[in-house]
Amino acid sequence: MISGAPALVTTPHQRRPQSAAAPAALTTAPDGLALSGHWTAFGASPLDRQLDAWPLPVQKDAVIDGAHVEALDTVGVWMLQQLLARLNAAGSSPVLRGWRPDFTKLIELLERTPPAQAAPQPPSPLLDRIGTATGAAIEQLYALLSFVGDTALALAAGIARPQRIRWRPILHNIQTAGVNALPIVGLLSFLLGIVVAYQGADQLRQYGANIYVADLIGLSMLREFAPLITAIIAAGRSGSAYAAQIGTMSVTEEIDAMRTLGIAPLDVLVLPKVIALMIAMPLLTVYADVCGVIGGMLMAQTKLGVGYFEFVARFVNAVSPSTYLIGVGKAPVFAAIIAIVGCFQGFRTHGGADSVGRQTTRSVVHATFLVIVADAMFSIVFSILDL
Repeated sequence: MISGAPALVTTPHQRRPQSAAAPAALTTAPDGLALSGHWTAFGASPLDRQLDAWPLPVQKDAVIDGAHVEALDTVGVWMLQQLLARLNAAGSSPVLRGWRPDFTKLIELLERTPPAQAAPQPPSPLLDRIGTATGAAIEQLYALLSFVGDTALALAAGIARPQRIRWRPILHNIQTAGVNALPIVGLLSFLLGIVVAYQGADQLRQYGANIYVADLIGLSMLREFAPLITAIIAAGRSGSAYAAQIGTMSVTEEIDAMRTLGIAPLDVLVLPKVIALMIAMPLLTVYADVCGVIGGMLMAQTKLGVGYFEFVARFVNAVSPSTYLIGVGKAPVFAAIIAIVGCFQGFRTHGGADSVGRQTTRSVVHATFLVIVADAMFSIVFSILDL
């Protein structure tokens, strides 16, 4: 029952010579509103789009005159209920007048009928959910491998024909992914070096091995922490930016327009980003190495009393060129993973802005996960090779 249900005033129905297919109409009367025509699923559809914006009468007891309503079904009653609800919310007490008795009975019947409740869906079985999730993961992995193959073919075609490579977008991406990332990479690497030296200081002091803080900083930063922290920052900055850019272009159908013009999206949108990040990441890793070692050197001087010259002398003897090259060598692999995953998730964007945000989040999560997996695989391989 609608709150503040209107009073029903019925009068004998008088037939009027109107068109058999007159659409639903709503007009403003001096004492309220006058309804006419066929208030049915077919006759009321043009009025449905205008009903919410229709000006309401200002009377306290507005009259809803239905004397000229020729046909009424449940759709028309629903529209009438929406109109009455707006009047009740505005502080009016509407009165229905002039309605045919059969229309009045239909209105009263639908007011007494509670709204239908959707039957609750039973939860899917556990095996069903596991199977669905596994199938989606396999499908996405297959699509990712296909995208990697397409990118590799496009890169091979670019190497065979260098004039196809777009160098200006590459330089632009080197600036955005490399130069603009220097402050955050340097700051986090510097702080990470401080943290590593601080955590190892107490343990080294107990054994009188203060000088070995140089070994700790050098091996941990150059071999593991610097390339990993740089990759994670790149995944958050560059990978998400790639996914958002390509995803927005996919939603606005710019990628379809490029294909229509005969422009390969991989050549324009993917290859410049992959090449630029593979160039910028090793340089960022070297920069992170320097900042991390400086941070560890400052903490070694403050906490352990190891002088700068002593630290550098021990550092040169402790860290071999292979350790440095292993850390720098990981960077291009991490860069390729981040760029390809970010672009892949961007191309999988469909729908609206919510899909752009969802795929951007997935690009960061998946890229970070794959980078850590790749780093673990590197550790296993280097352990087998005794590097």
